[in-house]
Amino acid sequence: MLKPDIRLSKQALILLCSFFVLLCAQLGCRKEAEKQIVGAVDNRAAMAKLRAQDITTVISDSGITRYRISAARWEIYDRAEPPYWEFPEGIHFERFDSTLAVDASIYSRYAHYDEYNQLWTLKNKVKATNIEGSLFETELLFWSQKTERVYTDSLITITQPNGRVVIGKNGFESNQSLTRYSIRNSNAILPIDENEE
Repeated sequence: MLKPDIRLSKQALILLCSFFVLLCAQLGCRKEAEKQIVGAVDNRAAMAKLRAQDITTVISDSGITRYRISAARWEIYDRAEPPYWEFPEGIHFERFDSTLAVDASIYSRYAHYDEYNQLWTLKNKVKATNIEGSLFETELLFWSQKTERVYTDSLITITQPNGRVVIGKNGFESNQSLTRYSIRNSNAILPIDENEE
């Protein structure tokens, strides 16, 4: 059986390749791509520079772990006036002693940090425990890192380790470790030991 001798000229070969490329391009471009238009940023100050979720960070001093900060969401607004951090789902601070046991903590369901004024605003079910074991509960608490003061004008309840409960109807002011404080318009509930004379 004789095999046909098929030889293509250069022109025929170029024409065949061009046809193949055109066919592929036509098949690939049948469905027109959707165009997506993104608007310009109108207000950069209202836009977070950083958004992070499920954050846990540890702070150490001279190689010893001293603090742990946890948050479900952290947003940094660097172009706002003043710049601030926001923790819309709350924050939890823990302080560790030399044996890595938690000796003080602060928790709130919302937190805001003003970078310029170095002022923390903690809101909604704020609970703080100092190194003496006293529990402080309020709905609003301010912590100024500049003045190293903690304060509120809201109702505050302080439960001491001995069971004594002190209520400040018009808030309180304290040092930042919550060990020396003054309470405004206070009431106290004192536990009574019935076995004592």
